[in-house]
Amino acid sequence: MHFELPRVRIHSLKDFIKHYLMIVLSILTALGLEAWIEHAHHTHAAEAASLQMTAELRHNLAETRDSLRRNDATLQAVGKLDAMVIADLKSGLPAATINQHIRAQKAGFLLNLNWPSLPSSAWDVAVANQSVSWIESASLKKYSAAYAAQRELNDWVQHDSMLMLDMPKVINFKTDLDLDHDVDPQAFLYTLQQMKTTNASLKNNLQELEKHLVDAVPDETAAGQ
Repeated sequence: MHFELPRVRIHSLKDFIKHYLMIVLSILTALGLEAWIEHAHHTHAAEAASLQMTAELRHNLAETRDSLRRNDATLQAVGKLDAMVIADLKSGLPAATINQHIRAQKAGFLLNLNWPSLPSSAWDVAVANQSVSWIESASLKKYSAAYAAQRELNDWVQHDSMLMLDMPKVINFKTDLDLDHDVDPQAFLYTLQQMKTTNASLKNNLQELEKHLVDAVPDETAAGQ
């Protein structure tokens, strides 16, 4: 901040007071203008960051719901095959008969785990340029919770999603089914249970993320109804 006052000769106390008041008024005006400009900049930056994060989170919400739909289809197919094998084993059917049933429904042996990519660049930029600090606190809390939920899902996918799944056995059973080879029904059921549990766990994590995303951004689908 820089300003200059005109240089005048002071002839009396009255002139001095007038000159002093002019200096004070100039300083206050300059400070007020600077504060207004800074406030306007912060407001604009906060609005821009909010718009970018809202657009990004809406995209992620759509992707999350698409993943939920795809995983539900997989879970239903695996669940149908799982229920059939359980029923056959409980009925005491011979392994050959159970294998006939398994081959008839082998299309249900799916491990199509689907999750969204969940970009977070809008949040990262807002943190980097500090515009998050100028966003209204209630909105910021919702944005923060949504992006935290995204990070939690990504961590689960990277570190925990396959803990309950014996992938070599999944691959072996898939190969046997493709070749129309018989499988051990009991061991096959164990793998089906692992697949169901893994997919159900993914579904729960996606649903939890969906809640945070819906809370953070207006639901355009609901608003249009």
